[in-house]
Amino acid sequence: MNHLAHLFLAPDSPEARVGSILGDFTRSIDVAALPDPVRLGVRHHLAVDSYTDKHPNVLASKRLFSGARRRFAGVALDILYDHFLLRHWYEFTDADQDMFINSVYAELMDNENLMSPDMSRTTRHMVSHDWFGSYRDLDNVGYALDRVAARIRFRNSFAGIIDEIRPIHSELEEHFLSFFPDLQKFAGEIE
Repeated sequence: MNHLAHLFLAPDSPEARVGSILGDFTRSIDVAALPDPVRLGVRHHLAVDSYTDKHPNVLASKRLFSGARRRFAGVALDILYDHFLLRHWYEFTDADQDMFINSVYAELMDNENLMSPDMSRTTRHMVSHDWFGSYRDLDNVGYALDRVAARIRFRNSFAGIIDEIRPIHSELEEHFLSFFPDLQKFAGEIE
């Protein structure tokens, strides 16, 4: 899952939500030294990723991509699933979408002291460019995926993957709508 979904599914505390994103930035972090709620968020992140990677609907979604791009399908789905979460927000929660997004942006900025330098840079950029709000629009998802492609340090065919997503968008969305309630239930049971 991508950042918005991790924040949405995380245990309900600012520290755990920070940890839910920190799960992608633990390379230079001593996780054992983090406060308990942050460690909980990191563990939650890893469990959500593991569950997601094995779910039949996610695996079916990956198979929809061409052989040339299948290697990057998981990365594309991470961001695309945030797009679908935003599109179907009120099927999964009564919380106001904009209030949630603005609240987590504020929590992230208020808790930079818990972040690695890489995460801090990323979250500042995330907030200042309103990544989550931008993911409502499929063109912006394509732009985000192309930015990811540009950061890959080896020759690849990831750039332009949005052109492959457009014709299978509805099918990918159906897989998401079957998968996400299962993930939401699983995430609520993680201790």
